[in-house]
Amino acid sequence: METTADTEHRRFDSQLDGYLKADFPWYGLDEAFTGHRWLNPAGVSADGTVEHGSVGHGDEPSVKVEPTPDLRRFAVVVSVAHRPGRRSADGTGVLEATSVSSAAWLAGSGLLSCTWPTMMERHLRQDWLDQQTAIAWDLADALDGPAWSSLTLPVDGVPTPFHYRESEYGWVLAGSARGVHLGAYGRGMSAYGLGLAAVVDITAYARD
Repeated sequence: METTADTEHRRFDSQLDGYLKADFPWYGLDEAFTGHRWLNPAGVSADGTVEHGSVGHGDEPSVKVEPTPDLRRFAVVVSVAHRPGRRSADGTGVLEATSVSSAAWLAGSGLLSCTWPTMMERHLRQDWLDQQTAIAWDLADALDGPAWSSLTLPVDGVPTPFHYRESEYGWVLAGSARGVHLGAYGRGMSAYGLGLAAVVDITAYARD
């Protein structure tokens, strides 16, 4: 009989497999962060190509924590492969090129997925999420708009400009680095003063 531990190991191995197959580097917080790290499931296209993924730091966010989810502190870094416009795997369509907006959208939707109001009535949650998701998409598509400010953070030790915004649910930022577009989101951990770096050993995130 499979134990809970066996199930967890199988889940981690499955998540890790996607990260190991990627043809682009993964980014996370640099070595100045010494806390818990974890993997979220990688985003994979229909033909099996790994397109994006995110690595977390701090408390793993959970909408099930009540009544004080605000006490959880986390920062999640999203890596999105640089991809040009291309044909879909089945040849029937065209996939748009990835961009900084892609990273901003993934970061914005990631923040929403773990910070929606837990005390909201169940029948209202999907309406709220649909509304906020549409807003996040519009914001990601207008990075030069007034909702965003500028923030410079070190990436592999190099000062790198990011688009940055805050909301009552947390913060989101987006920019680019070597081989990837980068997004990040967090709550309870300030984005100011964070440093990002290419992950040397992604398996450490699965072991942590």
